[in-house]
Amino acid sequence: MKIRCIIVDDEPLAIEVIESYINRLENIEIVAKCSNALKAFEILKKEPVDLIFLDIQMPKLTGLDFVKTLQNPPKVIITTAYRDYALEGYELNVVDYLLKPISFERFLKAVSRVYHTEMSPEATLTTDIESEEAYIYLKADKKMVKVQLRDILYIESLKDYVRVKTSDKEVITHQKISYLEEKLPEECFLRIHRSFIVALKKIETYSATSIEVPGKELPIGRLYKDQVLEVLNAKHQI
Repeated sequence: MKIRCIIVDDEPLAIEVIESYINRLENIEIVAKCSNALKAFEILKKEPVDLIFLDIQMPKLTGLDFVKTLQNPPKVIITTAYRDYALEGYELNVVDYLLKPISFERFLKAVSRVYHTEMSPEATLTTDIESEEAYIYLKADKKMVKVQLRDILYIESLKDYVRVKTSDKEVITHQKISYLEEKLPEECFLRIHRSFIVALKKIETYSATSIEVPGKELPIGRLYKDQVLEVLNAKHQI
């Protein structure tokens, strides 16, 4: 499921920049491009929208005043040349406040916040691993990549990166394994080593020293051994 967004800015060049950045991402689609807030208001009445890239200084109605008129606004990322409105923007719970000229790296950071905000369906990890909605987005090669939790075999730490191995691919992302450990549902994933997290349903065999998942044998760390065996033995009623 893609994030549906609109771009609202009275500067055509500014719209082109945001559009070019969005086109580099897989999971965002542009619903409309609007030169003022009134046009955006009409779009919101007709189309479901998850995110607005919103300029502040525009004719007829400013961006911040526009947000104030919305009863249930989508998520908002401010894009502006003016620093003065940052506090007011955050008081309106905007996701991020981007100052022009906007670099792609800064843009990507703002979009990542949309994925990870608690209100975002695209960032919520459901506890049912069989659910089609159970997934996580990972940044890889300047894109946000969607990974179904039910497809994950294991996660491996590579110092400041992690390798997320699924049944048909792998994704390497700049992230700490401890961060993913906190985000993933504990009833579905288990930390077995300082460098490995395993998907419980993918375990084929295990012993006191190792676990096998399809195509890979993973070591059980000495400090994790007691907890790992307790969890696995309990699940298999040993």
